[in-house]
Amino acid sequence: MPKVLIVYHSRTGHTDLMARRIRDALEQEGLEVTCRRVEDTDVDELLDAEGVIIGSPTYYGTMAAEIKRFLDESIMHHTRLDGKVGAAFATAGSTGQETTILSILEALLIHGMIIQGDCNGLHYGVTTMGEPHAADEQNCRRFAHRFARLVNRICEARQ
Repeated sequence: MPKVLIVYHSRTGHTDLMARRIRDALEQEGLEVTCRRVEDTDVDELLDAEGVIIGSPTYYGTMAAEIKRFLDESIMHHTRLDGKVGAAFATAGSTGQETTILSILEALLIHGMIIQGDCNGLHYGVTTMGEPHAADEQNCRRFAHRFARLVNRICEARQ
């Protein structure tokens, strides 16, 4: 069973709720999921996962400092994350979620991770403005389904 690591920072609880919704949807897809706040996550855990999803609130159009610090620490594993599947999600009080996601995805791409856009949904990753609502839950399920399908395809191709 493929393993997925969800790492996130949450101050108001909104990003935490999104992370849990994504976790639940990934588990329904049959993946083994570890979902943890960034301050409780060791950067070495990136090595054990076939897929990594990083979530952050939006601060001035970019990721939280705690997430940036974690990504900066991940440099110790440069080249060792190549070919893993990556994705991002973000929350915001008003705007900036897409630029937050893109800033996270840039780091994952530098690691050589595989990123899948969505031509029919939220293009870069799942987002919400303010407290997550019912439509966001559906978006989390779609995001998780597509992510799980890609992780499974990559893992099958390696066997």
